[in-house]
Amino acid sequence: MSHKLGIIGFGGMGGFHFNEIRDRLSDFLIVKGVYDVREERQQFAIDNGLIAYGTRESLLNDPEIDMVLVATPNNFHKEISIDALRHGKNVICEKPVTMNSGELREIMAAAKETGKVFTVHQNRRWDRDFRIIKETVDSGIIGKPYMVESRVQGSKRVLQEWRGRKENGGGMIFDWGIHLLDQMMTLDKSKVKEVYCDTFSIFTDEVDDNFKAIIKFESGLNALIQVDTNCFINQPRWHLLCEEGTAEISDWSCRGKIVRLKDENELAWDSVIVYTEAGPTRTMAPRPRETTEEIPLPTVDTDWCEFYKNVTAAIEGKEELKVKPEESLRVMNVIDKLFESAKSGRSITVNI
Repeated sequence: MSHKLGIIGFGGMGGFHFNEIRDRLSDFLIVKGVYDVREERQQFAIDNGLIAYGTRESLLNDPEIDMVLVATPNNFHKEISIDALRHGKNVICEKPVTMNSGELREIMAAAKETGKVFTVHQNRRWDRDFRIIKETVDSGIIGKPYMVESRVQGSKRVLQEWRGRKENGGGMIFDWGIHLLDQMMTLDKSKVKEVYCDTFSIFTDEVDDNFKAIIKFESGLNALIQVDTNCFINQPRWHLLCEEGTAEISDWSCRGKIVRLKDENELAWDSVIVYTEAGPTRTMAPRPRETTEEIPLPTVDTDWCEFYKNVTAAIEGKEELKVKPEESLRVMNVIDKLFESAKSGRSITVNI
C-alpha cells in the first residue's frame, strides 16, 4: 500500500524528510507536495517535482494526501497538527512536539476525537550510539546501571534563525535536549522522581545555548544530560557506569569500549597505602590488570527509516506506534520541570 505525504514547513528538516523518503522509501511512501510561507522554498519544491500548494488549507484539502508532516518552527506545531488531524490526516510532528505539555494534551485530544494516527519524529531512538548503550544495559553484560552521562558538544556558538528566538521555541533544551531526554526515558522507563537543570545564555539574548540537567529515576539510575555550543574539547558522547563495569562511546562514529570485571571474586585490598602519581591513596589505588577485561561494544543494526515504516504500518493497523504520544507527553512533562528548575535554581521532586 502506498501512502502520500504532504509537508508543511519545507526548511532544513522538511527537506531531510523529503530526501530520505524519495531516496529510500518510495516503494511505500511518496511526498506529493509541500506548503511553506517562503517563496524560495516553494520554488525549490517545484524544482524537485513537487506540488507547491498556495495555502496550507489547499494542502490539507487534497484527498490524496493521507499523511502530513509538520516541520515548521516549534510554536506553530500545535495549531497545524490539530488542523491537519481535523482535516482527516494522520500526522507526524517534528520535535519538540510542542512548547509545553499542555499544548501536547490538546493535540492528543484532537487525535482521539478524529481517530487518526499522531506521532512525533523522535528519530534519534534509532541512532547507533544510543542503540549500543541500550543493548549494553538490556543485555546486562556489565550489570545494573546506576549512572549514565549523555553529551552533545560543539563550538559553533551561534543559534541560527528561529532557533535563537524564544517566541519560536528556540534553545538547546528544545533543539538537542529533547532528543537526549527521549533517549534516556526510552532507556529507563521507570518514573522520573527528581530533576535539576542549569541553563546558560552565553552568546544568545533569549534562549539557552548551553545546559546541564540531572534526571533521577525510580529505578536508581541517575542521568546527566549536557549540551554545549561553546566547547572546544569534547567529552565522550556516552559514559555508562554499571555495577560490574564501565562502557564508553567516544563520538558519533561509535568508537569506544567496555571494561568489566573478569571474575566475581571480591578483590582483597592491601591495607598498605599505595603511592601513585596522585599521591598516597588506598581508595584510588589502581586495580590489578588481571581482574578486568576489555571487550568490544555490542554490534547493533539500526536504521532511521524504521520510524517511517512503523508509522505507515500503524496507519494500516498492522503495528503499534513505536513513538507513542503518551511517551512524548511524559518527556514534555519533564521538559516543563527542567525549565522550572533552571528558573528557580533548585531541584524539583516529581512523579513523572
